[in-house]
Amino acid sequence: DRMAFLLDSLTQENLTNQQGVVKNEVKVNVLNQPYGGFPWLDMPQYANENWFNSHNFYGDLADLDSAKLEDVDEFFKTYYSPNNAALTIVGNFKAEDAKKWVEEYFGNIPEVTLPAKPDISEPRQAEEKRFTKEDKLANKPATAIAYKMPDRNTAEYYAMGLIDQLLLQGSDSKLYQRLVQEKGYSGNVSGGINYLGNMFNYNGPMLWMTHLIHDANVSPDSIIFQVDEAVGELNSVTQEELDLAIVKMRSSLYDNLSQLYGFGTADLLASFALFDDDPSRINSLEDEFKKVTPEVVKRTVEEYLRPTNRTILIVDPK
Repeated sequence: DRMAFLLDSLTQENLTNQQGVVKNEVKVNVLNQPYGGFPWLDMPQYANENWFNSHNFYGDLADLDSAKLEDVDEFFKTYYSPNNAALTIVGNFKAEDAKKWVEEYFGNIPEVTLPAKPDISEPRQAEEKRFTKEDKLANKPATAIAYKMPDRNTAEYYAMGLIDQLLLQGSDSKLYQRLVQEKGYSGNVSGGINYLGNMFNYNGPMLWMTHLIHDANVSPDSIIFQVDEAVGELNSVTQEELDLAIVKMRSSLYDNLSQLYGFGTADLLASFALFDDDPSRINSLEDEFKKVTPEVVKRTVEEYLRPTNRTILIVDPK
């Protein structure tokens, strides 16, 4: 019903109230937190070149204040329509009943003419980028390293999913062993593909990223050196290692599917319906990862984990 009737209750008072809610979220989650926005909000703004991918997607306070009622009205009328949406229903119901309810609530909402999609592609990165962010609330430095990802659904894309498992996920991963167990640079190292979700539920340029908070006597270059050493080991990855990565990926995938009482499954079904017009892709993900060979991993490392494809962001505590 919101898709059909939101505009009936949209007033300046409601908009002003929601602007205050979002501004408060920004202040609590980013501006007044140590390491606020690091690196989930910060890194895309540094790593990406295309404005569609590199602006502050949470919203600068000035931008939030500048939104007008007519802006919201135009946006709603442009995009909120059944022909621009995917609906997933999860629960104990009969399919026939669900179809009737969908028709009842959505059948009379008119289609919209959607504008042309903007070009959100990123240029191939040719030089390493390095930035420093001062943080008056942080008490230790932190380092994040991000690499631009391959396009969705390519062989290299699935290879990066397994590389993520080998390098970063779990206490048996190469970076955990190096940075935490052997060097003791930090108590933990975090990261993955698409910090705001997972590698499947975003349709645009993504980053593979790792970050850690560390002592002041640990230089970012020493961390980067260990990352490069771990990446170098992937050039001789074995099928046995890939088989282990597939097991870990399968476990991670089913964790995603089962989270929040079925929301994870609904999320992926909706994503594949919206992005690919093929929700059945959810059943073939495992097979795609099984196609990855050591040769595919090696060429993926050479193109996407090269130093000239990365952005480094350092938090300087003040």
